[in-house]
Amino acid sequence: MKVILKKDYIHLGREGEIKDVRDGYARNFLIPKGIAIISTDGAMKSLKTSEERRKKKLEQKKKALEEMAKKISEITLSFSKTKNEEGHMFGSVAKSDIIKALKAVNIEIDKEQIDMPSSLKEFGVSEVKINLSIDVRTSLKVNITAA
Repeated sequence: MKVILKKDYIHLGREGEIKDVRDGYARNFLIPKGIAIISTDGAMKSLKTSEERRKKKLEQKKKALEEMAKKISEITLSFSKTKNEEGHMFGSVAKSDIIKALKAVNIEIDKEQIDMPSSLKEFGVSEVKINLSIDVRTSLKVNITAA
């Protein structure tokens, strides 16, 4: 099934691209989540007429994301966790903790944008990668200390 992407999706492509995907993937995931629409003649005409506006919008969005990436790269988040007698951390620092801490400094990101395979479970400074879009990637430092 051919679909037109309504917004950037890291695993598939950029806004406005036409992709050939499996029927079930389109019907059960992409279309209900508002990521894509079915490629019809009317949708194709609409895509061509709005192409110039979309290019300007994408340029502005990319500039804003690059500014946000620069801001994020300068941030070091600090967390304090308790430890047991052996020096191991109770709990961990998860994606949701990072999102809350960034929200406190007026930076809004989604859970999917954080590239972290598992929660941080070690004391010290770690680097966490953030994928703001397909083109714009950055990282921030997370410092976990013992309470």
